[in-house]
Order: sequence, then structure tokens, then C-alpha cells
Amino acid sequence: MKQDELDEAHRRLAAFLADSSSAAAFTGAGISTECGIPDFRSKDSAWHRHPPMPFEAFLASEDNRILAWERKFAMDDSYAGAKPGRGHRALSRLVSDGLMSGIITQNIDGLHQASGLSAEQVVELHGNGTYATCLACGVRYELEPIRRKFEADGRAPTCLCGGAVKSATIAFGQAMPVEAMRRAQRVAENCDLMLAIGSSLVVYPAAGFPLIAKENGAALVIINRDPTPFDDIADLVLRGDIGAILEPFERANRLN
Repeated sequence: MKQDELDEAHRRLAAFLADSSSAAAFTGAGISTECGIPDFRSKDSAWHRHPPMPFEAFLASEDNRILAWERKFAMDDSYAGAKPGRGHRALSRLVSDGLMSGIITQNIDGLHQASGLSAEQVVELHGNGTYATCLACGVRYELEPIRRKFEADGRAPTCLCGGAVKSATIAFGQAMPVEAMRRAQRVAENCDLMLAIGSSLVVYPAAGFPLIAKENGAALVIINRDPTPFDDIADLVLRGDIGAILEPFERANRLN
């Protein structure tokens, strides 16, 4: 975007936010790419070198679980030290200023929480990759001690209850989290403005939430680098660098 186009994008987005009394956001990988988090769909993404293990395969054998953890730690190393970007900080500011009720995210990087948002303000549809849980009893495990033990003995981690321990993300073939889906449904049905940011809007059921918001009368604003299937029904489409588009809202206390 040229500067005059960027200024116009800021003006139009500010007008939508100023007219809203219950805005929400739906975020995908595009909001985190400037932070060094790879986009799964990019052809040169590290995800292609370390593909996530399907859930059934993870459950099927110890060898598969070992491989899954090797890939998990390799991916963690590829974006170690990532911090919230301009988009994360802008949304955090909008929430803290009372201009946005919360965020639904497809991302597993925890950067929305790192930007200052609470767990209650972020709905994580695909889980969170910054910790692990037991698949049998649900106990939470931190990654650092898991990695130390894994690198020492080469065995996939297990819980004290005997259950398999897995990164707290939703793998391919794993059931979507019921409570997160319910929370996202409430957010989508009750907002009057939905910002869909950095998502290709092709991964279901997650991509359905901006559509639910639109069908319930909310204005839909799409901010993304590439076209999406919902561009034709959106009230505003801003195509460009997400951080640059959202950056002014990180600084704004009130939109006036």
C-alpha cells in the first residue's frame, strides 16, 4: 500500500470501529507472520519440513508420538523468542480501551495473551502450542521440563495417570474443543462488527464464525494480504500489510 492508500485504510477502519458498540476480531496466521511465526500455507513454510502429526497417527504408536514431539520442538526452535507484533498490540489496546469485546483466533502461538489479553478475552479454536496436556486426565504440563526429559531419554512423555501427553493444540482429525466453540459462537452472534484479520477463511469450522457474525447483522471487515472467499460479502476489505494497517490503533486511546 502507498501511504495515501494506507491513510485511507486507517480512516475507513476507524469509522467502522467508532460506529461499533460490540466489536470482535477473528485472527489467523497472517497476524503473526511479522513476528517470525511461519504461515502454514506458504510454500516455503517450516511447517512443510516438520508437518504436524494427525491425531489418529499420534495415538497409534510410541514411534509416532516420538516423531510428533521431535517435529514440535523443531518448530518451536524456528520461532523461538517471537513477540507480539503491531496487530496483536493494536487489538490488545482496543480490548483494553473497551472498543472490542474479545478475539477468536485460529492461532496456537499464544501471542494474543502475550500482548496483554487474558484467557477470558481470547477464544483459541485450535488450542495452544505453548504448553501440553494429558489426553486422558487433562493435566497441564509445561514444555521446558518435557523437553529436558525427552532429550535425555528419547521417550514420548506420559502422564502420571499413564495417559499420553500431547501439545495442547488441536491436531488434524482431533475433535474441536467444545467450550471454545461455544464461546466463539456467542462472540460471533453478539458482535455488531467482526474484523477478520490474517485468515484465508478456508479452514472450517473455524472460518464459519465471521460468516455467523455477518448473518446475525454484524458488519464484516476483512484485513488480509490475499483475497478470501468472503471478500464479496464483506462491508470493507483492506488488502495489505496487516501490521501497518493496524498500527495506529495500538496508539489510539479513543477513536475521535
